[in-house]
Order: sequence, then C-alpha cells, then structure tokens
Amino acid sequence: MTIVEEKAPVLSPAQQKFVKRITNPFLFNLFLLIKLPMGFLSGMKIKQADTQTCVTTVPYRWLNQNPFRSTYFAVLSMAAELSTGMAALLAVEGTSVAVIIVNMEAEFIKMAKNTTTFTCLECQKLFEAAAHARATGEAVTATVETTGVSQDGVTVAKFKFTWSFKARKK
Repeated sequence: MTIVEEKAPVLSPAQQKFVKRITNPFLFNLFLLIKLPMGFLSGMKIKQADTQTCVTTVPYRWLNQNPFRSTYFAVLSMAAELSTGMAALLAVEGTSVAVIIVNMEAEFIKMAKNTTTFTCLECQKLFEAAAHARATGEAVTATVETTGVSQDGVTVAKFKFTWSFKARKK
C-alpha cells in the first residue's frame, strides 16, 4: 500500500503579502480597527495563518465577559470564525472569487475563563473549494471545524463553519 501525501497549495505572491500583513500585530490591529472594530475591542490575535492551519486567540477580560464570569459566547464565536475566515480570505486573495459564510454550528463544552486559542486544521479544504470555484465558475461550499482550547489545555468550544466560494463574473 502506498501512502500519497497531499501537497499543500503554494501561496501566490499576493497571498504571501496577505499573510505578512495579517501576522504583523500592528497591521492586523489596524485592519480590525477599520474592518472589524468589535474584534479590535475584544483583543483577538492571529498567531498562524497558512494553507494548512490558522490559529487565533481571544483573551478573557472584563469587556469580553458575560454575567457568569466567563468569555461571552459571541466573543468566542467571533474568534472561532476568524480562525476559519482568515484561511478563506487567504484562499481567494488575488483572485476573482468571492467568499461568504453560509452556516455555523457551535458546541460550548466548558466555561472559558482565560485566553482561548482556536485552531483550524482543515484550511486546505477552503483552498480546494476556492480553486474549484475559480476553475468551474460554480458556487462551491466547504465546511471546516475549529476547536477552542483554554490555556490549561481544556477544550471549551467546537465550531463548524460553512463557507461558500463563487467566481465573480468578469
């Protein structure tokens, strides 16, 4: 039996530039301030973004808490979406493919009482969907999962996001 390794897509120069911008703390905070002010106020950060993995964090602090002294579910949802959304945006950077979220499922497992790190390990699905949409002109969806883990290693939430990709008409 032969094991065939899937090759990760190679990033275009536009995608490489995008990764540099979003992983630069100053530029990413500027992006949040202009495009997603609630993300800026919550303190979200991107720790890693590539064709395979996207990692984001959101701190537990007064502004992000709910009445039960844990991170508010909307803040967790925002950070979880970012961990898949940045990969979706990276997949279409420099192309004529539009992307939009069409579904979300969430499971809240434990109370988030410190920094939560969301990791999406299925980013390649988003790149494949974007490439298929670009090649065929058809709308394509891809569902990816992200898991939120607290600083002590406890899983606090799991999310599934479905993204739709469609080539823009020229």
